[in-house]
Amino acid sequence: MPQELQLQVLPEVAAKADLLTQYVANHVKCSPKDIKHITILKRSIDARQRTVKINLKVAVFYADDDVVHRKIDFPEYKNVRDAERVIVVGAGPAGYFAALQLIELGVKPIVLERGKDVRGRRRDLKAINRDHIVNPDSNYCFGEGGAGTYSDGKLYTRSKKRGDVNRILELLVAFGATQDILVEAHPHIGTNKLPKIMQDMREKIIEFGGEVLFETRVEDFVIKSSAIQGVVVNGGDIIEAKKVILATGHSARDIYELLDRKQILIEAKPFALGVRAEHPQSLIDKIQYSCDYRGEFLPPAPYSIVKQVNGRGMYSFCMCPGGVIAPCATAPGEVVTNGWSPSKRDQPTANSGIVVELRLEDFKPFEKFGALAGMEFQKAIEQRAFLLAGETQAVPAQRMVDFSQSKVSESIPKTSYVPGTTSVELGEVFPGFLTQIMREGFQEFGKSMKGYFTNEAILHAPESRTSSPVRIPREDLTLEHPQIKGLYPCGEGAGYAGGIISAAIDGEKCAIMCVESLL
Repeated sequence: MPQELQLQVLPEVAAKADLLTQYVANHVKCSPKDIKHITILKRSIDARQRTVKINLKVAVFYADDDVVHRKIDFPEYKNVRDAERVIVVGAGPAGYFAALQLIELGVKPIVLERGKDVRGRRRDLKAINRDHIVNPDSNYCFGEGGAGTYSDGKLYTRSKKRGDVNRILELLVAFGATQDILVEAHPHIGTNKLPKIMQDMREKIIEFGGEVLFETRVEDFVIKSSAIQGVVVNGGDIIEAKKVILATGHSARDIYELLDRKQILIEAKPFALGVRAEHPQSLIDKIQYSCDYRGEFLPPAPYSIVKQVNGRGMYSFCMCPGGVIAPCATAPGEVVTNGWSPSKRDQPTANSGIVVELRLEDFKPFEKFGALAGMEFQKAIEQRAFLLAGETQAVPAQRMVDFSQSKVSESIPKTSYVPGTTSVELGEVFPGFLTQIMREGFQEFGKSMKGYFTNEAILHAPESRTSSPVRIPREDLTLEHPQIKGLYPCGEGAGYAGGIISAAIDGEKCAIMCVESLL
């Protein structure tokens, strides 16, 4: 039987097998030759002291032990080519994991995605970055894999109560992610690796009899006697099914408008909104690791920070070490920012959304829109930013200290945001209460992270798609919409998830409840 140990070692010891073996041998008082193999089970960074250490949980195999390597395989999927059908709207993590769960349970998914497959999306991403052209059906938010495909691929969630996180991680490994995601305390995949994983998921769905239809926009629901009968797509074609899992993501505004127009119950939901701040990664490393140079054995440092400012939470969101800022508008006439990192997180800049929690009363100027008030609040800021920055995909930008002093920056250095920036006083982008909280909040951040509050940091506005501004209600037990039988609101777009893992878990849960209702 292998021996499990909890260790705290220097970064170079954690990185080099021979040094780790020597360390373990000293720790257990044996010869290194007595150790056959060491498997790292969990890994995290402890940067609380001046000398950064790595926390390891390891399994030590000795000479007489049989070394067992962890093997991850697929569940037992069934051929569902001729089985009963369920429509899944959206090919993001919620939609694809719902589809795979349906196949595992013997039901045929028909996945409908308004955008293109991962390969086809690349051309439209190039157009928004280079030519400032936004395709409303194919962009950083819409298309195969949803917003998560061209993102950092963060797999960390605090939502342990939502479901089995390890099951989702193991499925991702089966589809090609490195087994490191099972080990790291804050795992991520990287935007360069996610597209292939999503493509392989699609191929598995099709292999076992499911369907995935791209460039298929849902424009209406077929409802009879308060029960779903199917959906209308692409100007009139009807796809029939008695169950629909609605997993459209947090930016599918036309779906919210459709539900509202058909008087299908939806609710305004608070969310958070702010800016995306970019620092040199070397500066964040210096702050977090308390050193001038992090060395070759430590990864680019992340950060997480939260403050209460004027009674509101202001906090970092979707922090991307060694990453870039991307244009994430989903319609012409607006600008939106988000961030992502490649798997190696090897870019020279670090960025994070810095956002302020909003309340339903903040949407009062838009109360005539009813449940869509938050969405219209969000939209108004994105459209104002578009106008202020010059009516392209360039974003309003300001140096951090200048912003806190209400001073237009004389110059904005080149940032990782490819479409470019326009120097703007960001107080013109946001409502006054939001501007004031951020002005004070950045100074408070600087007190906790010495060096963070600097004019080297460039603020890009807005970071506005943190979560859905609408919740589509559902029953606690059945997960069905309370008004429309057979409709299952799911994932981020319905207000029940916040990231790849929680969306995937929610997709599986909706699929399970959907199948139970078919029995």
